[in-house]
Amino acid sequence: MKPYRANLMLCAGTGCVSNRAFQVKETLETEIKKRGLENEIQVVITGCDGFCAEGPILIVQPDDIFYCRLTEKDVPHLVEEHFLKGRPVKKLMFSPPKAKTPVPKMSDIGFFKGQMLVALRNRGMIDPENIDDAIARGAYRALAKVLTEMTPEEVINEIKASALRGRGGGGFPTGIKWETCRNAKGDVRYIICNADEGDPGAFMDRNIIEADPHSVIEGMTIGAYAIGSNEGYVYIRHEYPLARERLITAIKQARDYGLLGKNIFDTGFNFDITIARGAGAFVCGESTALMASIEGRVGEPRAKYIHTVECGLWNCPTCLNNVETWANVPMIILKGAKWFTSIGTGDVSKSPWGGSKGTKVFSLTGKVNNTGLVEVPMGITLRDLIFDIGGGILNGKKFKAVQTGGPSGGFLPEERLDLQVDFEQLTEAGSMMGSGGMVVMDEDNCMVDMAKYFLTFTQGESCGKCTPCREGTKRMLEILVRITEGKGVEGDLELLEDLSHFVIDSSLCALGGSAPNPVLTSLRYFRDEYEVHIRDKKCPAHACRQLNVYTIDPDLCVSKGHGCGACMRQCPENAISGEKNKPYVIDQEVCSKCGVCYDTCRFGAVLIS
Repeated sequence: MKPYRANLMLCAGTGCVSNRAFQVKETLETEIKKRGLENEIQVVITGCDGFCAEGPILIVQPDDIFYCRLTEKDVPHLVEEHFLKGRPVKKLMFSPPKAKTPVPKMSDIGFFKGQMLVALRNRGMIDPENIDDAIARGAYRALAKVLTEMTPEEVINEIKASALRGRGGGGFPTGIKWETCRNAKGDVRYIICNADEGDPGAFMDRNIIEADPHSVIEGMTIGAYAIGSNEGYVYIRHEYPLARERLITAIKQARDYGLLGKNIFDTGFNFDITIARGAGAFVCGESTALMASIEGRVGEPRAKYIHTVECGLWNCPTCLNNVETWANVPMIILKGAKWFTSIGTGDVSKSPWGGSKGTKVFSLTGKVNNTGLVEVPMGITLRDLIFDIGGGILNGKKFKAVQTGGPSGGFLPEERLDLQVDFEQLTEAGSMMGSGGMVVMDEDNCMVDMAKYFLTFTQGESCGKCTPCREGTKRMLEILVRITEGKGVEGDLELLEDLSHFVIDSSLCALGGSAPNPVLTSLRYFRDEYEVHIRDKKCPAHACRQLNVYTIDPDLCVSKGHGCGACMRQCPENAISGEKNKPYVIDQEVCSKCGVCYDTCRFGAVLIS
């Protein structure tokens, strides 16, 4: 059979699917067949390409042409012009500001230039529901090497030498965890993949599974051989239906190919994987709560003096790593620890923790032009990540802060933009690596309000088992709400700091132990904003609407808006009065400060003070 002259790699990650990627696929196939090109042009469904802001995405290979924001209406013209007449359709492409070629390539786009793909090595390159695609790209070669050429001890030593650290948030050395689990007492051991990412705006694990589920299966199987396990679980949240379905398909295909189950590669090694579905509890991302959930109990954490590598699932030694960690393992086995440690920061000879080696996957979200999923070498600066890969701040606004590490991470200000992104430096700055969530904020964000937002999330997700987390975060949130409503008093900031340290020191698990981070870092870097809220009862960013005073400029109202009355019609409190072609007035006694008038006015006549 002749090879296709073009492969149309259509992104079918969750983001693109929600923008009708499957309908675009059907239309593409129909139009290609209509023009008799079905033996020349192949449409391939892939996982997420990462550039989520531009979906649905279509990459034409081998030409590396990047089409974006496609709709079904675009398809007939695209097929006619590009695939029949050979004329790429530039208006459907993403055009970088400094493209070097008349027809910009994917490699010209700044979002992709600074990335280095290890965990995401097959994104956009394979059909995640076709094991043959994965094998053609090298899947299960590392497993074959391990089972036929290496002892379990050699595998563990290679992972230890690589200084791979857990990518789920804790950053514990993976090789040490495996070694401890292998040496623990007991005949039965379990492997677990934590795919229960619950951070707002985080989708690293989901996209890895959607794009390349076999990388996770292979990593888990290698880990199982290393620690002496025959049974594994993937704990995946209910909110990830597409990822779960692709994982189910991949596991079945791996079994059919003899890559899971009994006597893998005819070596006598047995290992299989079961999928456990979570019900959306954020706390079940914590290892002991997750294991309790698999066992059918309430998802609550337990004290950490009992280590799960010695007494975990059903009181047996258990090795748990997250999706990204498992996806790194096959590449380390194939390319070697020396290759992996050549990437990143730190000195592996000085500490078993080995600095921050390899790459890290981040979900870049918030007030940034290029939102999406990126994989970058450890040690990249925040500036390079946000302004080069991320394309800078939306609408030309001024950068204010970035939160790293999810809802329990810290806020880092402009003066920290040249900070290297690694475990140690983020922690020293008051933030953390976390699982890889990264939220960018601009001048319109109020840091007091942002601290309140993230604490609202973590407080609501507290399981309530321990008093410091259950009650401490609640008291902290009450203080923040008071401050944003103009009811803050002297001494509130000191009380917030005292409560934060108490919750960190006394909580049972990392949810409570890290929940105060947004509060502490916002106080550390943006204390003046808190003081203005308390002293002047003002919000400099005008984000805390209860502190705003809304008025109407009479000249702008008449000269630009001709006294249109749109604000009056939308006001839920009937606080605005006036008549056509005359200036309208807001009754401050009646105004509830909802801000609807400000959002409604198209002429800038509604002012905030």
